[in-house]
Amino acid sequence: MPLPYTEKVMEHFRHPKNVGRIDEPDAKAMEGSPACGDMVAVYLKVNPDSKVIDDIKFESYGCASNIATGSIITELAKGKTIDEAKGITWKEAADALGGLPAIKAHCSVLAVDGLRAAIQNYEERHGLVTEQEPTTVEVVIKRLKHVMNPVTGLDVIRTKLVKQVEVDEGKVRLVIDLPPNHQFAPNIREEIQEKIGHLWDVKQVVIEFTD
Repeated sequence: MPLPYTEKVMEHFRHPKNVGRIDEPDAKAMEGSPACGDMVAVYLKVNPDSKVIDDIKFESYGCASNIATGSIITELAKGKTIDEAKGITWKEAADALGGLPAIKAHCSVLAVDGLRAAIQNYEERHGLVTEQEPTTVEVVIKRLKHVMNPVTGLDVIRTKLVKQVEVDEGKVRLVIDLPPNHQFAPNIREEIQEKIGHLWDVKQVVIEFTD
């Protein structure tokens, strides 16, 4: 039996707004997991003076609810300051779509998580983080749980791809159990740099792949 989607959900599913990537974005983030069925990537362009989100785009991998909530989140956030956009809730997104089936409510949570992660990425890139938590091994591992292993669709921690993590005076060293010439090694390196390299007290990220 088909899920009882509202007309608004179906409109955003069939004709989603702001789909795609932004070339050289001011910030980006990806949340979810292909192994779990839903992912959303969010890209931002932010006015450096007013901190208004001038442009926002998303890529969605998943069901109709996932696509629709990614679409509505971009519509809600565009034109707001990053502080205002941080206040957007999953309930606000679901309400803007006229409601979601209870079994699909997690899709609006995922979209909001993607938006907030992109905003956090922007703040870290531009030194705007007010609560400066020291970077520890535990912090690095938590961040790495959002780096996907493309081979499995799960994160690099759950798939035990990360063999060693060291943090010492601003230097983060990681050992990844993957050959350096593996087809996914450059993607994983880029994602790790994106998640860790902008932390306020990290001066260097060294990623070593096993032979």
